[in-house]
Amino acid sequence: MSSSKPPIPSDAIRNATPPAGNLLTVAQKLNVANLTLSSPTFGSHERIPERNTGEGDDVSPALDWSGAPEGTRSFAVVSHDPDAPLVDGFTHWVLYGIPGDVNSLDEGTDNFVGGKNSFGNAGYNGPLPPPGHGKHHYYFWVYALDADLGLEPGLDRRSLQEQIEDHVIEQARIVGIYER
Repeated sequence: MSSSKPPIPSDAIRNATPPAGNLLTVAQKLNVANLTLSSPTFGSHERIPERNTGEGDDVSPALDWSGAPEGTRSFAVVSHDPDAPLVDGFTHWVLYGIPGDVNSLDEGTDNFVGGKNSFGNAGYNGPLPPPGHGKHHYYFWVYALDADLGLEPGLDRRSLQEQIEDHVIEQARIVGIYER
């Protein structure tokens, strides 16, 4: 026997706060508004061009975003493959210290502050999934932050997320696919 619950209105999720006395703490308020992320290089859930992979020129794809929320002072960008056969997936790119008035990244950019990817490198290293492992999904995230945090170079994805967690106003993503 199954029961169906009515859907939760999006404004209820957006404005959710735990009841008094609840041990659950919410580190960040959910904000789903107008921030969008796209790429002139590939469409949402489309194949990432070989040029932007480890089999090609290994240059980062161009990214464009719009609809940044009021109060945005800086941005951070992360590319992550949760399909990698590793406990925490595989991070391909960590970039931060992007000023709040920037709304795009050129292909192959080396501007701003580079973090450390899962290859152990600063900057971007593109998709290179194990041959025959099937389609991998590459999540490109942009985070709008309420401060320019002046973070040191070389943070990995988890360290960056710990540093920015209380400063994320909104986030958006685009997902690309690659398979070998």
